[in-house]
Amino acid sequence: MATITDLEKEIENIKQRNIKVEEDKAWETSLTRKIIISILTYVVISLFFLVAGFSNPWFNSIVPTTGFILSTLSLSYFKNFWLKHTYKK
Repeated sequence: MATITDLEKEIENIKQRNIKVEEDKAWETSLTRKIIISILTYVVISLFFLVAGFSNPWFNSIVPTTGFILSTLSLSYFKNFWLKHTYKK
């Protein structure tokens, strides 16, 4: 049988885990994260287009980066739809 001290430690561990989960969720949905990923996406695609010899690599990289941004904006809609219509506990 668990002692009161053991239960208190377990509750504290759960609280700490919940704080970590909340922080991770806040980061995953943050505008800062989306901006950083968008910039990195733009730079990587631009460098690829440059190395591959595409014309106007810095300009043409805007299209896939914009696609990424639009997909991240629409994900919350699709997530909510999925949770409502598909995911059942």
